[in-house]
Amino acid sequence: MYNSKITGLGKYVPENVVTNDDLSQLMDTNDEWIQERTGIKERRHIKKGDGNSTAKMGAKAAEIAIKRAGLTNNDIDMIVFATLSPDYYFPGCGVQVQHLMGMDTIPALDVRNQCSGFIYALATADQFIKSGMYKNVLIIGSENHSGGLDFTTRGRSVSVIFGDGAGAAVLSREEDTSKGVLSSHLHSQGEHALELSLKGPSTEQWVPELIENNPQENIPYYPYMNGQFVFKNAVVRFSEVIMEGLEKNNLNVTDIDMLIPHQANLRISQFVQKKFKLTEDQVFNNIQKYGNTTAASIPIALTEAWENGKIKEGDTVVLAAFGSGFTWASSIIKW
Repeated sequence: MYNSKITGLGKYVPENVVTNDDLSQLMDTNDEWIQERTGIKERRHIKKGDGNSTAKMGAKAAEIAIKRAGLTNNDIDMIVFATLSPDYYFPGCGVQVQHLMGMDTIPALDVRNQCSGFIYALATADQFIKSGMYKNVLIIGSENHSGGLDFTTRGRSVSVIFGDGAGAAVLSREEDTSKGVLSSHLHSQGEHALELSLKGPSTEQWVPELIENNPQENIPYYPYMNGQFVFKNAVVRFSEVIMEGLEKNNLNVTDIDMLIPHQANLRISQFVQKKFKLTEDQVFNNIQKYGNTTAASIPIALTEAWENGKIKEGDTVVLAAFGSGFTWASSIIKW
């Protein structure tokens, strides 16, 4: 029997900082309105010509994670890449990273579970390692949101929230089964799929049909979010899936050393923190700087928390996410 353990972490965000005041020049909004509703002060956006893409940012984060794991690219047995914003409709970003990093012909798997994507990817990699099939799996969450957002007043409720960036982790075989990923818990509820979605273009409506059947100002190229409905479901599911993980491992809320929630909205994180009576030192948030980076948010936050010395050996670390699908998930890790 094996466990899997995070042996290396890395993150990459574009240099281009976009503040709330910058967005107020493009749409009817302001810094106070955005911070009050989301907690976000700024985010990073890819800038044309800066050499970034979803796959390229993922590779940059991965390079750091592999180095910190004390490994080389040739030591990686598999890639699991989570994103909702791949460079192409197909193929996926995983094979691009395999090529960009000059790796051998290892398998590359893409995960399309949006905000829960990184935990789904972690759970998948964990099972490959526990089965004995692979020893070192590279997990990446990366997003390029800025290229597909509506930066007008019409789209402000969504476009002020999201940012670009990537995070990566190396998951490696661990013979001490008291350490590493103790368990992961995955859920979905497809009846609410369209409450947070991007419907087109798709195989249901390719571009010509979209243009023919919709007024020019209403073509569904942009994401839709039923904000209040998503918020209400998120706070319930976050709490449920965290408790599910703790109970599975005979742990209590008081055993949590660090909670890394998906950075969807600072108000959601604060609600969960208050419900579980956790201190500021037990919850890590960086949405203020980066916005919601979807599949990248947990690995970016996990990397920063570790870099800042907030996670140490022996700590119980809880990852939790909720998002489009609806999907939600948690992982309990003994660092």
